[in-house]
Amino acid sequence: MIFIAVRFTVRPEHADGWLDRVADFTRATREEPGNLFFDWSRSVDDPNLFVLLEAFADAEAGAAHVASDHFKAGLAAMGEAIAATPEIINVDVPQQGWGLMAELTR
Repeated sequence: MIFIAVRFTVRPEHADGWLDRVADFTRATREEPGNLFFDWSRSVDDPNLFVLLEAFADAEAGAAHVASDHFKAGLAAMGEAIAATPEIINVDVPQQGWGLMAELTR
C-alpha cells in the first residue's frame, strides 16, 4: 500500500471553508477503486492546519489518482487557499489498510 500524509496550512480566511472547498475532490478520490482511505483532520492547536491521511492499494492506484481530472481540479481549488507549500510523507507500507494497535487492545 502507498501511505501518504500531507499537512496543509490554509490562509485564515479560508480555514473554516476548507472542507467544503475539498469536498468534491474528497468524494471523487474515495470512489476510486484503488483508494483505501482518504481522511481529513483539523489541528486542535492551529485552526489553519489540516492533515490528510490517504492510502492507495498500490503504485498503479496512486498513479491513476494523480492522473485523474479530480486530482487536477482539487489542486487548483486548494492552491487558491493555502498559505504555504504543503508538507508530505509518502511511503510504501507492507500491508493493506489499518492494522490493530498491539499496545492497547480491547
